[in-house]
Amino acid sequence: MSGPIRHARIDDPCHDPFDLPALNADLAGSRFAGNLCFFPAISSTNTHAMQQAGSGAPDGSVWFADEQTAGRGRGAHAWTSPPGSGLYVSILLRPRIAPADILWLSLAAGLAAQNAIQTVTSLHPDLRWPNDLLLGPRKFCGILTELNAEVTRIRHAVIGIGINVHQQQFPPELRSIATSLFIETGRNWPRQHLLRALLQSLDSELTVLVASANLESATQSIRTRLERSSSWIRGRHVRVDEGDGFTGITEGLDPRGFLQVRTAQGLRTVLSGGVREAGPS
Repeated sequence: MSGPIRHARIDDPCHDPFDLPALNADLAGSRFAGNLCFFPAISSTNTHAMQQAGSGAPDGSVWFADEQTAGRGRGAHAWTSPPGSGLYVSILLRPRIAPADILWLSLAAGLAAQNAIQTVTSLHPDLRWPNDLLLGPRKFCGILTELNAEVTRIRHAVIGIGINVHQQQFPPELRSIATSLFIETGRNWPRQHLLRALLQSLDSELTVLVASANLESATQSIRTRLERSSSWIRGRHVRVDEGDGFTGITEGLDPRGFLQVRTAQGLRTVLSGGVREAGPS
């Protein structure tokens, strides 16, 4: 398996193809090797992955695309996915963990994406709970986790990851909140290298989380690393778009991985709401 490539670049962002045989070779020994499927264009890799999961696709299946025509983010948000501009990938997993622990899978994916970006570009993205990746105040990577579960077991989960890579600009309404690796560095980073690093890092995270005989120890490692690598977990004045909305200061993660926010009325736990900067308190 070849090692990480730092500071690699391409001169023509319109010609940034994927090499599946090389990618499979680099992933040899991981759960993803031999399970890769590429689409020049697709409506949504996550939608397709969920459909294939229901048809019996194996654990570790990966679908990625040059373009999505109906990419999805968390909630009702769309994820803009123009051709050749980003990394759009969905990973099917059949983890042997309880549905109540699914958030740890999503948090681990955020750490994997953060590590992959650092490995390839030497940038240091911030992680906004639960798993948005930011450079400065602007988002360049989002993660959407979907699952099909019974009360006591997960049938399958799909982790969708979108990374803005080559975009040189965004529409006016997005310029204050969205960015790309090109905008931040002036370089066009090969998507092949990013995808390889992402899947290698995710495989390592999953091996620890899913195969661990001590889930509590594995999740504590995730909590510790999140608090170390995210400025959003503690001491951040935030607004939470949950229920009627509220503001407060972040105060770490609870034992299930949910964000805790200290408000004027007391400590509240964020279950699913979006978290945004609220400015000085």
